[in-house]
Amino acid sequence: MTLRLVVTGTDTGIGKTVFAAGLTAALGASYWKPVQAGLDDETDSETVARLARLPPERVIPEAWRLKTPASPHLAAEIDGVEIDADALEPPPADGPLVIEGAGGLLVPLNRRTLTIDLFARWGFPVVLVARTALGTINHTLLSLEALKRRGVPIAGVAFVGERHDENAKAIAGFSGVPVLGRLPALDPLTSETLAEAFAAGFDVDTLRSIAVSQRA
Repeated sequence: MTLRLVVTGTDTGIGKTVFAAGLTAALGASYWKPVQAGLDDETDSETVARLARLPPERVIPEAWRLKTPASPHLAAEIDGVEIDADALEPPPADGPLVIEGAGGLLVPLNRRTLTIDLFARWGFPVVLVARTALGTINHTLLSLEALKRRGVPIAGVAFVGERHDENAKAIAGFSGVPVLGRLPALDPLTSETLAEAFAAGFDVDTLRSIAVSQRA
């Protein structure tokens, strides 16, 4: 069975793209960001390609590249276009594919479709990336409730930040969703430090087996 994993987050700016880079490298996967909003700085695809050391053929071009760093629906309107969410389908890939969503689950793609609606239609297992700091219990449990309500398979929660065992314990206890591991803040952040930290923080074989069983 071909492995497809979706990486999403409880919020923006929490380290989701760095986690996606570590996961892509660890799985030997290809990477796809369906919608990129904001082109002035390094894009998420460029960041993942650099940190995961991906050859060009394993970075699948975005379906939508929008200039403004904003919610996709608004960025598209500013660009004078509308994202056709119904036409967004995961592309073929040789081997595993990591798909990174834009922002959080309830981010609008257009005036009718939320990002989570796309994930529900695809039915691929989702890794929810969450911060470890104050506020994460509420944000993470709400995100997990939203995924469960729509029947989206959940591979587990991946934390980014300093160690906080009680927050992780509370989230796992209340949700029943496995905690996959934790990626610390990295300084410097390089492909080498990311690979080392990811290997120390996550059991990739376990993650792969969870994802496959969720998809079966």
